[in-house]
Amino acid sequence: MTGGGVPDDVAPLLGHTGRGTASELRTAGNIFISIVGAGVLGLPYVFKTSGWAVAVTTVTLAASLTYYCMLLLVMCKDKALAKGIRCYTYGDLGQEAYGAAGRQLVDVLICVSQIGCCIAYLIFLGTNLSSIVTGATKQSSFFIFMLIPFEMCIACVRSLAALAPFSIFADICNMAALALVVRDDFHNFKGFGDLNSFTTVPAIAFAMGIGIYCFEGFGMTITLEASMQKPKKFGKILALMLSLITLVYVAFGFLGYLAFREETRDIITLNLPASWTTVLVKAGLIIALFFTFPVMMYPVHEIVEHKLLTSTWFQKIVMPSPHLHVLLANAVRGITVLGVAIVAVSVPGFGIFISLVGGTVCALLAFVLPSLFHMHLCWDTAHWTTCSFDIVLIVCGVLFAIYSTYTTVAQLFFHAS
Repeated sequence: MTGGGVPDDVAPLLGHTGRGTASELRTAGNIFISIVGAGVLGLPYVFKTSGWAVAVTTVTLAASLTYYCMLLLVMCKDKALAKGIRCYTYGDLGQEAYGAAGRQLVDVLICVSQIGCCIAYLIFLGTNLSSIVTGATKQSSFFIFMLIPFEMCIACVRSLAALAPFSIFADICNMAALALVVRDDFHNFKGFGDLNSFTTVPAIAFAMGIGIYCFEGFGMTITLEASMQKPKKFGKILALMLSLITLVYVAFGFLGYLAFREETRDIITLNLPASWTTVLVKAGLIIALFFTFPVMMYPVHEIVEHKLLTSTWFQKIVMPSPHLHVLLANAVRGITVLGVAIVAVSVPGFGIFISLVGGTVCALLAFVLPSLFHMHLCWDTAHWTTCSFDIVLIVCGVLFAIYSTYTTVAQLFFHAS
């Protein structure tokens, strides 16, 4: 999920060995898993706050731009390969385009993006656990901190292979729970009358932020393409999967909004009636996100530890003692997880937060950096219209990130007052 410069045998998600073995079906599954996450649970709220027409348009636009910019990354990788330079990760492209500063920027943004996803997971976990146990969401902070010791223990696992069974189990729970949510949506279906197609202009930015967040997965683009047996078919598979994911997102968001209308909550599971199936849905999603959390934090731990290992003081003081080395590394992982939890309990709402992450960090990773890299690496062969569109994406992406930050801060200030 990142380009941290960690050896492939240590951190499989952070790099690729260059041996393409994945079939088209497996690549399609990997794309789906890399993109679909907890953000889908906030889509019905987007349909309520922005209007169904705006929601459908923003989700579709986010998918289209994601597809285009992912292909830009592949073009940049191919351009570097033509010069004899192999780029296996997003960070490698940053290094090729802008040197050490480019890699550092990619690493920082991916770290913030991953942490943002993990914060959203903790908000969901705390809110839904509180609703199951107490019938309300007011004690979500207590339940978040109750889970943190377990997450800190799992964070000490240093092999993604060891985490793989948890990830597979999480995916099964996630899909089963979402299917039950859709079933309840159909049960509460109230028809198509009196639907808002548009609300306010600020709601458009909110919807676009969540739309971008829902398609977050850029850190895996180069790795997924390089892992294929037939990399030339990556564009076709990517287009097919993004189209499918877009249909799933639109259908899920629309059904949730049709079922609960103006009562739609920022996490759709909070709208479900009190019943054993609702408890089952929430439990399934809680289990899924609980075990997804350490996988999402893995790249963050690897980047932080890589910086730590390469620091002069660490090599002189800590490295000579293997036990101290392991103890300090585990302590850093635990402190990082605790820090994420502290931020999570300070966030006022799931929807506001994922819109902020999507509109800022994810927008920069998804649109601005691919366009910057493409302009720098492919300027001599790209058509002028492509370069012009690169400039448009860069300017719009930066302005959108600034506006998203401004509107979120304004919302938080209004919420606090």
